[in-house]
Amino acid sequence: MHVSDLLTAGQRDRIKGLELLARQVVEGFCSGQHRSPHKGYSVEFKEHRPYVQGDEIRAIDWKVFAKTDRIYIREFEEETNLKSTLIVDGSGSMGYSGQRGGQSKYQYAITLAASLGYLMIGQQDGVGLATFDTKIREFLPPRSRPSQLQAIFTGLQRRPPGGETDMGQVLGGLAKKLHRRGLLILISDCFADVTTLLNSLSHFRHARHEVLVFQVLDPDEVDFPFSGRMRFRNLELLDQQEDIDAISLRAAYRQSFDAHQKQLRDGCGRSRIDHVVMTTDTPVADGLARYLANRRRLS
Repeated sequence: MHVSDLLTAGQRDRIKGLELLARQVVEGFCSGQHRSPHKGYSVEFKEHRPYVQGDEIRAIDWKVFAKTDRIYIREFEEETNLKSTLIVDGSGSMGYSGQRGGQSKYQYAITLAASLGYLMIGQQDGVGLATFDTKIREFLPPRSRPSQLQAIFTGLQRRPPGGETDMGQVLGGLAKKLHRRGLLILISDCFADVTTLLNSLSHFRHARHEVLVFQVLDPDEVDFPFSGRMRFRNLELLDQQEDIDAISLRAAYRQSFDAHQKQLRDGCGRSRIDHVVMTTDTPVADGLARYLANRRRLS
């Protein structure tokens, strides 16, 4: 699996063209972080932590292994690098694909994640990955080595979307794996209990993480264009389906959707979390460019 499997040459060129603008934005996310002009890794030892899949074998402390029969990684301070973690929703609802978007929300989400990883690895920032449905499925600690990009692409493509999710529980479990403050980027349709989701995100903020939410939606979910009698199926519980007259459902759906969006938007605002809505009919590069330009104007 290579970068070309997720991004076309044209997309890579457009994404790369955003690098300077992205650098100005990303560097401002973690206020007060020292950034040396000398790129690379600090030689100052920080701590040991348990080995997890995706860690470099050469980082294992074999002396500790010989004494304890447990595998630990030697961590070093990397003062020159921002630490970011891409948190990608792989639950069943992300598999929805309408005619106008031309791709599923999950395909759009992993393209967005690949784009962000490509940007940040390109500027030598550390990037990690967590994918989830009912639980965390893939976890890669943030790294800035070029090989990390390949690992992220592989992790994004490893399984199709499916199953339910309890985002509050999943994000709570993820918090235990993140030992250093950094930038957390949630990519999801955010179709979950908003109060629980906001509580989980606010806990990250209290732990001094910066949080950015990219809410990926299909255009159908925004304007509900359906008419006539249709069969609606729960993509997280496939045995749940119901035949409904779409026109009679539209007003109630729009009211519920608008209330959900307002609660999410207002809650993110109170916690100083960027909330960015992207629809699958908008090219990823265009959506990123618009967000980054707006962020620069506000900073």
